[in-house]
Amino acid sequence: MDKLTSEQSSVEISEFITSLRNGIWLLGIPSWLFGITDRSMATLADGYLSAMDFMQLFTASFIFLSWLFLKPYQVEINTYPTDISLVPHEINPDSAQNRMLELRKLHMISQEYILPFSHLCQIYHLLNLKHLETVHSFSLSNLRVVSVTHFQPTAIGGIIKFQTMLNSDFNTLRIWRQPLVEVILALYNPYTVELNIPVYGNKRIVVMFNVEPISDKEHRLYIDIYSNLDWPKPLLQLLLHFASCLTLFEDLPYLRKLADRNIDRLFNVSMVSTHETAWLFKRFVELYGSAWKSSQSIKMLESKDTVTETA
Repeated sequence: MDKLTSEQSSVEISEFITSLRNGIWLLGIPSWLFGITDRSMATLADGYLSAMDFMQLFTASFIFLSWLFLKPYQVEINTYPTDISLVPHEINPDSAQNRMLELRKLHMISQEYILPFSHLCQIYHLLNLKHLETVHSFSLSNLRVVSVTHFQPTAIGGIIKFQTMLNSDFNTLRIWRQPLVEVILALYNPYTVELNIPVYGNKRIVVMFNVEPISDKEHRLYIDIYSNLDWPKPLLQLLLHFASCLTLFEDLPYLRKLADRNIDRLFNVSMVSTHETAWLFKRFVELYGSAWKSSQSIKMLESKDTVTETA
């Protein structure tokens, strides 16, 4: 018992020291930014930049960049239940609900939106890997999809693993991830998609997207984010809310353009791209495209019958 108590105390002390180190480092970022901004405004106030002013700004900027690269190493402490796996494995009819129940202890934030587009536009966007490079080029700082390393189709969905790379040495994402990592995208059913992102060590961020059709031109989007990062939870929640809102803001113009196109073309198997970045969407079309087309045909027939009866 004494040994167990001693180990628990040691873990708590290590957790406190790790959190304190990270807190000091995170606090330093806005402090340095404020200092550089204040110095820049004071220097440029008279419209003249002397050699001394230039050296001060250069030194402050250099130290700030050094501070970013001096992010303290994390002490890997298993503070979460060992039965929680942050990596998806099997896909079956009940796996989406079971997955969210499994991750509930790591839940960080939830967001809900009603969007004036067909839910099919959202699904197409979520399952197309190239959109990480194009639609989200700003928020992801020109991230590149290098290659697909694994694809596993299932009876109701599929799992795809792909490598992403940070091209620039000054990409802000380098603060919390390696330059080359393997990301996982999983399709659980026609309405649920998981994006699984490695951060560092065994730390990950899991994003569960659930779409709920309201009508042919409207759907409800649920976003739930989970993580086992050791960062202070309020700060992490704030960052995740901001990141989620930013990416959704980037989505809107593209989804609007997509909604104006002929959606039937997107769900024609013969017209779906065979490129590896579209494999998971192709699987979605193979499984659910014909069912959607059938439902559209039924609606058209019902609409014609109504018009005939009215006439």
